[in-house]
Amino acid sequence: MSVNPWTSPPELKSAIDHAMGLLSSGQATLARRQAENLLRKFPREINCMFIVAAAIRAEGDNREAAIRLRALTKRAPDFALAHQELAFAYSESGKLYDAIAALQRAVAIAPKLPASWKLMGELFQIDGDERSAAEAFNQYLLATSEDPNLILAIQRFNAGKTGQAEQLCRKFLMDNPANVSAIRLLAEIGLKVGVLVDAERLLERCLELAPDFTLARMSYAKVLTRREKLEQALEQADYLLENQAEKPAYLALRASILVRMGDYESALPCYEYILERYPAQPSVMLSYGHSLRAVGEQEKSIEAYRKTIGLRPSFGDAYWSLANLKTFRFNDSDLDEMRAQLQSKDCAHEDYFHLCFALGKALEDREQFDESFKYYHLGNAIKEKLTGYKAENIHNYVQRMKTICRREVFSDEERTGCQLPDPIFVVGLPRSGSTLLEQILASHSQVDGTKELIQLLAIAKRLGGTRKEAEESRYPGILAELSNSQLEELGQSYIDRTRIQRGTAPFFTDKMPNNFLHIGLIALILPNAKIIDARRHPMAACFSGFTQLFARGQTFTYGLNNIGRYYRDYVDLMDHWDEVLPGRVLRVQYEEMVTDTENQVHRMLDHCGLDFEENCLAFHKTDRAVRTASSEQVRQPIYKGALEHWRNFEPHLDELKEALGPVLDRYPLD
Repeated sequence: MSVNPWTSPPELKSAIDHAMGLLSSGQATLARRQAENLLRKFPREINCMFIVAAAIRAEGDNREAAIRLRALTKRAPDFALAHQELAFAYSESGKLYDAIAALQRAVAIAPKLPASWKLMGELFQIDGDERSAAEAFNQYLLATSEDPNLILAIQRFNAGKTGQAEQLCRKFLMDNPANVSAIRLLAEIGLKVGVLVDAERLLERCLELAPDFTLARMSYAKVLTRREKLEQALEQADYLLENQAEKPAYLALRASILVRMGDYESALPCYEYILERYPAQPSVMLSYGHSLRAVGEQEKSIEAYRKTIGLRPSFGDAYWSLANLKTFRFNDSDLDEMRAQLQSKDCAHEDYFHLCFALGKALEDREQFDESFKYYHLGNAIKEKLTGYKAENIHNYVQRMKTICRREVFSDEERTGCQLPDPIFVVGLPRSGSTLLEQILASHSQVDGTKELIQLLAIAKRLGGTRKEAEESRYPGILAELSNSQLEELGQSYIDRTRIQRGTAPFFTDKMPNNFLHIGLIALILPNAKIIDARRHPMAACFSGFTQLFARGQTFTYGLNNIGRYYRDYVDLMDHWDEVLPGRVLRVQYEEMVTDTENQVHRMLDHCGLDFEENCLAFHKTDRAVRTASSEQVRQPIYKGALEHWRNFEPHLDELKEALGPVLDRYPLD
């Protein structure tokens, strides 16, 4: 620790340095006594005040330490170490946001405070703010680096000049190939631009050289998670926890991986421990609520969401999470509070559109359909602008897929792919009954229900190749060029990568709806997989999607024109698959499943080669975590009331009808 020279006369320096040394070496009580003795003679000496307050914190009295440090920072506002020490006192008292604010004041005064940057990164990690955490950890590396070339590379990266940072980093590594900070930096660059394979390899090398480099291990866990290597990612989180079993940043990392795996039960204790340490942490409380909801603890999830709002009244995501429970109903004071938050000048964009969707749902439940539509429309308009979705892109993609994936692409008997029959793909549009179909299938003794898996999308992306934005993807054109061995390897890769999501049953579901775009790929790499198209009336499906705020992806749903055009392209492509792959896809109409359940269940099981089991009709009794917006609905018997619900909003849906165009001829409105 360095002494702040603000008021210390020269004759005090030696005594203060000795007290600082005692504090740094863990002898807090001795340091405090010496500093208190000095304060009797020099009662306004701020360094002695600092030592006393820091020693009190080290002795475990964070409250008293914070009182003294707040007074000290008012007296000496430029005393960076005092702000840092105050942040540690706040952090240990569970005051996460106060701690971050104190750290930000500390580094604004003294940018090269490694401990401040590192703690800041850990606190942002707990808060779920991955971007800010990464920035803070990079600043930590900057504060601990000495080589001017590496410092310049880090500065360029922190400034968003990724290309320059990569060139400088590679040049530095040519002369310093074992510098783990530079290797991690290069991996972080790869992580930012999406070159995950290279980032993974770099971090493996980094940890070979420095197994205790915790920042690299955290980055490695994140890369593995993004690559859906979830078992390996969990191993890295557990490795970190071996030495610091109760470190909240590592528990937050572990919880995020477990949630990605669908193991919400195991994630709950992680969140509970973090909340015990940081009880006023709204983001963790929100994640806790999501996990409770996924395991069917609806009342507890409502309580968690209510607590989240109590901690941060403007937290739009918490209101939307309550609305998205479907069976929950807001009271009058809730509506008043949401409207008040929307009127606030401080309402952030993200909170604003969450509140709009929540109000839309609340008013819909009260049958105030005109006002409900107003808020749905406003929320969609904001999301559409933020996402930048362009309907012509998916239209052009579908036309290209149809041109390339002709019947002859699938008729070569030499190309047989991976023969395993394990996957059952449920495709379609969101809010079209795919969760219901998956729950029925997962109620069968031979089928494991998983979630919306990303592995097939990752394979398609990998086949597209690393390219610049202006360059055309190699996918789907490459499908006609792949050898049988390549197809077999890709199919086996899908099976291997999804194994972590499964139990012990011989079959499993993958209900990623967007996989309808890749049925040709499925047919080539997994020719024995089963495919089911969950289809719903276009007006019902599109309007339901329009009223849904998705956690990620599905950007086509924001705007009636966007979702209507997307539905047209979806039907167009599914017609193409029916033509070039006759009999491969079973179409299950949601309306028929609801009105003629038993026959449709038999039909679906026959398609999958499964014997009928009564459990499939009692699907609402099946105990499993469900993550989607329909999680409450699939825990209830079939409900027919929502089939025509869109008609309540029909006066506002001319734009949707126009966008759907000729598709509506196949689904008459009357």
